[in-house]
Amino acid sequence: MKKTIAAAVAALVVGILLGGHNGWMPGFVRGVAVGDGDTRVVRQAIDTIHDRYYREIPRDQLADTAIAGMVDSLKDQFSHYFTAKEYRAFEQEQSSSYEGIGVTVGDDKRGPRVVTVYDGSPAKRAGIEAGDIIVSANGVSLAGKKTDAASRLIKGPPGTAVKLGILHDGKTRVESVSRARVTVPVVASAMKSEAGKKIGVVELATFNTTTAHGEVVAALQKLKKQGAKGYVLDLRANGGGLVSEAQLIASAFLKDGPIVTTKGRSLPTRTLSAIGDPVLPDEPLVVLVDRNTASASEIVAGALQDRKRAELVGTRTFGKGIFQEVLTLSNGGALDITAGQYFTPAGRNLGGGGVKPGAGLQPQVKAQDDPKTARDEAMPVALRTVAAEIR
Repeated sequence: MKKTIAAAVAALVVGILLGGHNGWMPGFVRGVAVGDGDTRVVRQAIDTIHDRYYREIPRDQLADTAIAGMVDSLKDQFSHYFTAKEYRAFEQEQSSSYEGIGVTVGDDKRGPRVVTVYDGSPAKRAGIEAGDIIVSANGVSLAGKKTDAASRLIKGPPGTAVKLGILHDGKTRVESVSRARVTVPVVASAMKSEAGKKIGVVELATFNTTTAHGEVVAALQKLKKQGAKGYVLDLRANGGGLVSEAQLIASAFLKDGPIVTTKGRSLPTRTLSAIGDPVLPDEPLVVLVDRNTASASEIVAGALQDRKRAELVGTRTFGKGIFQEVLTLSNGGALDITAGQYFTPAGRNLGGGGVKPGAGLQPQVKAQDDPKTARDEAMPVALRTVAAEIR
């Protein structure tokens, strides 16, 4: 019955997208929809269900359902509606710590696929590995759920436990994992040696924090001081984040010129260019990418590839050619909706047209890590590639 109510309200709300104004809407819906004429019937439906349904359903819950139905009708996996509670959790995720089990995940029809397991995390202690599929959380199947929705079922307050169904090598087991506050390492760096040449490696986990570029610059400066002659920027499993951070991080390697152009129906076309003095304007550079390199990561990798500043090593990237805006609502919730497309300096859009994933970036040198082994098969290829460029 609950699904029937949700569908009814959502179906009415879909009409709002076709035209109208927002004069009568309650404060938390006003501005999301448009149309005096069409939207009046939505308010009428909310009032009728609230007043006549056999059990009371709060108006704010009905409004949440209506807005979520609108966003679902877009058929856009990258657009979401956050309730007030969900938006608070989303804001927490943008920091360098969150409450959960300590993994990053990618899409899989069977459930979230584990991409990274953080050292010292609850997931690590439970034996969860990269490549595993989380098929259920507390008995609820995660198959077919959007990654964000599935993640919300996995996360929770520190000290609480969640029973996870883990698919590993074709066999499923159930693990009880105690959640904790997990600190996400944004940047990791190391000095490597290849053919007797010192190579600095900087791994960036996310662009979601406004400190990412500062940490990358500090790591590059440290490695340069230690005598690195070539560099690997590892963007594997980096799902992106802030476009502004992508601009600043690309600027660490480019003297000037375009990095990305953004275009949207309601936004002016903007070209973001390199700013400031680059840390490494000329040194040999390789960018390591994989299928989970997406969004802001693709902006950086695409700019460095198009500008002939770096070679890409790895597999093709995700292919997300769009960007989102987070717009807060007066009920404490927010809309995270696709606002436009972005284009690399050579004019490439990496998506598949609209909100579909596309071809992404194709690396000049192919290399792929096997998640079933303890070795990193792709990194040695990157090191050999950049070592060959050192004179």
